[in-house]
Amino acid sequence: MALCCLAYVGSLAVLTLGDKDSKEDSPVAAQAAADADKSRPPGQTSEGISGPSAKPIPPRKRGRTVITGERSWQVAPGVRYRRWNQSNARGRIRAHLLTINTHRAGITLDYAHNRYVPQRAPLTRLLAHDHAVAGINGGFFDIYDTGAPLGIGRDRQQGMLHGAKYTWHNAFYLTQGGEYRIGPRTLTAQIEQFPQIEITNVNSPRVREGAVGIYAPAWGRTFGYRITDGQKKRVRMVVIQDGRVASNRTTLNSDRQIDGLVLIGRGPGAEALAQLKVGSIANVQWGLPGEPQMAISGESILLRKGVRRVTDDRELHPRTAIGIDRDTGRLLMLVVDGRQSFSRGLTLVEEASMMKQLGAEDALNFDGGGSSTMVAKDRNGDVRVLNSPSDGHQRSIPDGIAVMYSAP
Repeated sequence: MALCCLAYVGSLAVLTLGDKDSKEDSPVAAQAAADADKSRPPGQTSEGISGPSAKPIPPRKRGRTVITGERSWQVAPGVRYRRWNQSNARGRIRAHLLTINTHRAGITLDYAHNRYVPQRAPLTRLLAHDHAVAGINGGFFDIYDTGAPLGIGRDRQQGMLHGAKYTWHNAFYLTQGGEYRIGPRTLTAQIEQFPQIEITNVNSPRVREGAVGIYAPAWGRTFGYRITDGQKKRVRMVVIQDGRVASNRTTLNSDRQIDGLVLIGRGPGAEALAQLKVGSIANVQWGLPGEPQMAISGESILLRKGVRRVTDDRELHPRTAIGIDRDTGRLLMLVVDGRQSFSRGLTLVEEASMMKQLGAEDALNFDGGGSSTMVAKDRNGDVRVLNSPSDGHQRSIPDGIAVMYSAP
């Protein structure tokens, strides 16, 4: 297992985080903001709202699927974009597909993100950091508060950036041996001198009640009691510098640049952190099993070895998914538009069925709704949004998957 180890103190400099686009969320989702609760899963999209119900037509009675308006082009050697419309008795959809030949020399995939974990930006901006030729939006995130991803994120160059122990395990990742896989990856973290203290998250939107969370420089600045869901009693903040405890206090600060490690505990977690005496040694480590080169969390596994794993066939949303075609070694990145007159969106069952029809044996659902975005080079070679995001513009998101091409 690859372990990331840091141990130093946070300074007091205030850092302005985010960008001007970070507040641009779907008007459809605004109604859910007041009821947002980071302790509960957000539902089928980060917005946490229910989608419209699909027409209750049994699959055998939905009739023949009619495909129209198909077009495609090569984005880069080994990367191809395809768009089409299709309709049946349930209505119309518009689909967008990136097919990636991972065996083609010069093709690389990586975790796309901003400078700091909670920092959001349009997908085109995230992909520009890696000079990507294409990409899709990533996993679910804390849309109404911190903006941070809820699951794991590991970058090829920067290593493990964030993760959670008990939730959001399902991930798309690249093994050390160079094989792309879909399956559970679970955060492992500990304080070497205090292995009995349970650490449940690294650079996550919240510290799990009763446990301890780690916040490293990749988080950016401290968020105060937002990290503890507003809890101000029975909390504790420990700062570590050069492998030693620099401070241990029962209050949390905010807007302070993190230059080292900050450990935050709630309830029993706060009581456990009281053992860390100022000046004592404390080496903190975290990582993922198998040392994946890159990893990003999704939500539901749609397909496992060709078998559908989801059951909901009623709730419609714009969708984003990634699949692996084991027979050819291709990756399939799918975005289906929704909440628009020309495209109703898909249910999870329909999404899984489409991925199987396209050739995927394994497939994973990513964040949908207004987050669903596909970016790639157009016929003129310009990198731009190729689908129709339901917000009417790109939503600012914290992460995605970048596809790069460099001529051998």
